[in-house]
Amino acid sequence: MTATTLRRLIVMGLIVLWEALPRSGLIPELFLPALSSTLVAGWNEAGEYRDALAVTLYEVAIAMVFACGGGILAGAVVGSLPRPRLLIMPMISSLYAVPLVILYPVFTVWLGIGSESKIAFASIYGFLPTMLATAAGIQTIDPQLLLAARSMGATLSQRVTRVIIPAAIPTVLSGLRVGGALVIVGVVVSEMLISSAGIGYLISRYRTILDSPHVFAGVLLVLAMAMAFNAAITASALVTSPTFFMAYPIDALCQSAFIVAQQSSGVMMM
Repeated sequence: MTATTLRRLIVMGLIVLWEALPRSGLIPELFLPALSSTLVAGWNEAGEYRDALAVTLYEVAIAMVFACGGGILAGAVVGSLPRPRLLIMPMISSLYAVPLVILYPVFTVWLGIGSESKIAFASIYGFLPTMLATAAGIQTIDPQLLLAARSMGATLSQRVTRVIIPAAIPTVLSGLRVGGALVIVGVVVSEMLISSAGIGYLISRYRTILDSPHVFAGVLLVLAMAMAFNAAITASALVTSPTFFMAYPIDALCQSAFIVAQQSSGVMMM
């Protein structure tokens, strides 16, 4: 039995249990409504969930740009420069250990209860792991590639975008997987705490009136967002795997220069 088949069987088993256990009375429907009841509740309020999903996706998309894009660039710069790395990385690592959700009331004071506070909170929530993973990935880069790039006159921006980030892609994608998931969590949690729109707001509103089917309908939408993001990261990993360097001419030149330098040094030794 393959791993894919086993995963499908597990998912099918969970779906059957989700429907059967509440129907049989083994689990009260207040705690876990049947899957069919959850789907019917979501379908009956499809317009409301659609509008809320649009708000949440808007906040997640903008937060992703700041968290993942900014985290990759900041991690690449900090990880490639020794002095900033020694100065900044210990502080960032310590800050990452702090539960940032306690700072969300501060964001609401500064930015209000609208989308701005959710985007800011989720951006910082996902920025830290993305930056740390990228900076850690930079440490695995062959220093000879950077030396060859500098010897060929590559600027700092060229080294970051054409050598450092591509070479650190596996670690960067791992950081993106964690950082992006935390962005989704940050947006939904902040909507549940203080908000007037979004999936998190619907989950919190229906929770207060003990409407479990509508609560789990919102949970299913959050799960769907997380699965879609994970699938996108997996697809990116497949696209950027072994042949990624071929898309970056300066990387190929750096590798060629390094090989030529090694061969030249070998000839000189002889």
